[in-house]
Amino acid sequence: MALGSERSTADPLRQVDSGRLQELANLDQDSGVMSQQLLYRALVSAKWLSEAIKSQQAGLALRIVDASWYLPKMKRDPKREFEEHHIPGAVFFDIDQCSDRTSPYDHMLPKASDFAEYVGKLGVGNDSHVVVYDGSDQGLFSAPRVWWMFRVFGHEAVSLLDGGLKNWKREGNALSSGKTQVAPCEFHASLDKSLVKTYEDVLDNLDSRRFQLVDARAAGRFRGVEPEPRDGIEPGHVPGSTSIPFTDFLTESGLEKTPEQIRTLFQEKKVDLSKPVVATCGSGVTACHVVLGAYLCGKPDVAVELCGTGHPSIWRSQTK
Repeated sequence: MALGSERSTADPLRQVDSGRLQELANLDQDSGVMSQQLLYRALVSAKWLSEAIKSQQAGLALRIVDASWYLPKMKRDPKREFEEHHIPGAVFFDIDQCSDRTSPYDHMLPKASDFAEYVGKLGVGNDSHVVVYDGSDQGLFSAPRVWWMFRVFGHEAVSLLDGGLKNWKREGNALSSGKTQVAPCEFHASLDKSLVKTYEDVLDNLDSRRFQLVDARAAGRFRGVEPEPRDGIEPGHVPGSTSIPFTDFLTESGLEKTPEQIRTLFQEKKVDLSKPVVATCGSGVTACHVVLGAYLCGKPDVAVELCGTGHPSIWRSQTK
């Protein structure tokens, strides 16, 4: 069973079967992966969520969040789509809005106080179990970013809906329309700086090699043979970085691959999970798939580099 998958209405945040704990303990002994601590479950199934909605036996106050976001070239309006159809009780999380609006770069993290105010208005409190999904064709696209944001700001009681809205609909579950009205909650946030890296950190790493840098963009963008979706940004990659497109973590049906499959993927790419890893992409969205994949393998400390292609100088001529 993938770490994070739960098929019953029991609290997914506290139950980890003994077999998986032993497997993680063995991993810890063999490779140094930080796995002894009891990790919150990163994934819940559509069946689990459907039953939790009906029974409200999720252990904590359940808050479902639609985190759909798309690149401009996709020509999709996530807010409009949310009002047309969403999982019952879900609220819409605007990734563009919940960011540092003063920065010239996309999707920089907001201040902890601003994040707390934003999610509090969505009805999320510190006692909430947040389940995040998106409506992408891939199954999950932008939702891991919001999962990561909650963790960055100190909220571990957060899960992803495995397969997203795509799988939710495929399994015949109910949908709602219109806006969801919720009572605001008080939320306290504290930034975990260890989960965030800067452009300067990446520059320093060119010489120091303190961490392995994994790039989640499409292989063509990494190699410099496909254009970047944002104007004025040259394709290519940071010297020494490793390409693992975010889609490599997903099955053809849009579900997350198993920890065993993901572990093999990292091994094939020569990424050592016993050593520091940092994920990057264009604006810190799909990089969070790398974070999720490592988390499912028992490594919860992968950081995300923000600014990504916002600094084209680091990418020029690094195209092959």
